[in-house]
Amino acid sequence: MVFWLASPVMDPSMFLLILGVLGLSFAVGKIFAAMGIGLLGGYVIHLLQRSGVFADPLRPDVGDGGCAGNQIRQPNQVVWKFWPHPERRSRFLKESYKNGLFLGKWLLLAFLLESLMLAYIPADMVVDLVGTDSWLSQASATLIGVPAYLNGYAALPLVGGLVQQGMAPGAAMAFLVAGGITSIPAAIAVFALARLPVFLAYVALALSG
Repeated sequence: MVFWLASPVMDPSMFLLILGVLGLSFAVGKIFAAMGIGLLGGYVIHLLQRSGVFADPLRPDVGDGGCAGNQIRQPNQVVWKFWPHPERRSRFLKESYKNGLFLGKWLLLAFLLESLMLAYIPADMVVDLVGTDSWLSQASATLIGVPAYLNGYAALPLVGGLVQQGMAPGAAMAFLVAGGITSIPAAIAVFALARLPVFLAYVALALSG
């Protein structure tokens, strides 16, 4: 649960993007948000399991070999130097191109949407909805972030534009954290592995965190 909750919130590439779009303090704050929500979820699930809840958390036929099962069955030395091998060089270039295309596509869409939003959405409306660091604006940003969050790389420029329009930092953090955890790719991965009560606990922990 710690991994499911924390990993969608922050990773090295996300940190660099937040650094460029929202600044160092927000990037560091999001690291603490990821750690905090992960620990919250981990301890809650730990306490529930000690009381007998979630004794069998995974769906049937899930968990073949446990964590790192392939390394246990077929232990091999990790070879980091890929460049001496033509087939690994080819795969590296192919994956680099694929990841670059993926990031470029989403960032292009995100900055296009940001420019349209800055041009056509009145700043007063943003301030009225999520312009204060009250619990109400953070709750609103959380509830908006769950269905509206498409992709972490696309969300950052959008939130950057909203902050320029007057969105409060707390509301921006709530949008990015709640939306990142409950985004369709992250949620589907959990839903495919865990039984329904565990999945519902995951969503509840994302919203409460």
